[in-house]
Amino acid sequence: MFVQIAFGSALMLLSILITGVSFWFMEMFMLRYRPWLARTPHRPKITLIFCLTAVWILLQVSAGVWIWAVALWSLEIFATLELSVYFSLVAFTTLGFGDVLLPEEWRLLSGMAAANGLLNFGLLTALLVEVMRQVRASQVDSLRGHK
Repeated sequence: MFVQIAFGSALMLLSILITGVSFWFMEMFMLRYRPWLARTPHRPKITLIFCLTAVWILLQVSAGVWIWAVALWSLEIFATLELSVYFSLVAFTTLGFGDVLLPEEWRLLSGMAAANGLLNFGLLTALLVEVMRQVRASQVDSLRGHK
């Protein structure tokens, strides 16, 4: 039990670390392009940033799934990498189909993967909201400055 908790905690921390570093890079991107984003036309730029952020989030979710999949496959819990990715994706997104289960000696990792996915989705939702808030605020400030 303690091995599962320690291993699952390490995977969760790695996934959260990657998400944190991603936040940092997104912040650097936003600071670099803030003057351009504030200039008109606003709507195409905010649409572009929304789409880029959504793709960024998809990459972060994929990274989290792959961290879990490679770890489970490395432990030889699943015979194929494809099955490991499938289980990780179903657990990480909290779908929990139940068609593929971990062996009893590793089953605590299922809940930890789901908790990790839930946490990451919350963090990534906050990233999307913050990016859109920053872009829109800089655009509104730009409009106020021109009046």
